[in-house]
Amino acid sequence: MNLAAAAQVAPASTQQAVAYPSLFLLVVIGALVPVVPTGALVSSAAVVALHQETPSLSLPVVFGVAALAAFLGDIALYWLGQRGMRSKNGSRWLQAIRDRAPEERLAQAQAKLEDHGVMVLVLSRLVPAGRIPVMLACLMAKMPVRQFARGDVPACLAWAVTYQLIGILGGSLFKEPWEGVVLAVALTVLISAAPTVWRKVRRAPA
Repeated sequence: MNLAAAAQVAPASTQQAVAYPSLFLLVVIGALVPVVPTGALVSSAAVVALHQETPSLSLPVVFGVAALAAFLGDIALYWLGQRGMRSKNGSRWLQAIRDRAPEERLAQAQAKLEDHGVMVLVLSRLVPAGRIPVMLACLMAKMPVRQFARGDVPACLAWAVTYQLIGILGGSLFKEPWEGVVLAVALTVLISAAPTVWRKVRRAPA
């Protein structure tokens, strides 16, 4: 490899060396603190990967990193929630979960958990703001971590696929990566906001 070729390869390798760990860390944090837009992060990463010289290699890495990070973040939050459930005084992690699970959504999650078992976790990961109420329902049902993990694996895989496909869609429509990122982020924000808007429309007086 000559110096010119090495100069071209090095920046891309450096970007990937920074991007993948950053994506992993941000998705884990987003799973623990549900205010980070992890779906938008995965879609944006997929757009960038699509515009790499070897997207057939970059896209699977983005998928694997996102799914693994989401799973580890979910398991960590569930374990922390379990510790809070066992404690007489609870914990700040358990309180944070409860604060993000309105009574109406929690009741729906408990009913679905009774009807469908751990498979309801798959849907909860795909429905905006659905993950935390279902997680709290699992905690209140005293579901073991191992059983929760069995349902969370396909949930995280389905979640990573969905948001990566959004990124691929956005990235394939534009030549410039930043344009695809803007579209992917806009789509994820629209998807996240749709259920809230729909509930407000339904509750509005005729």
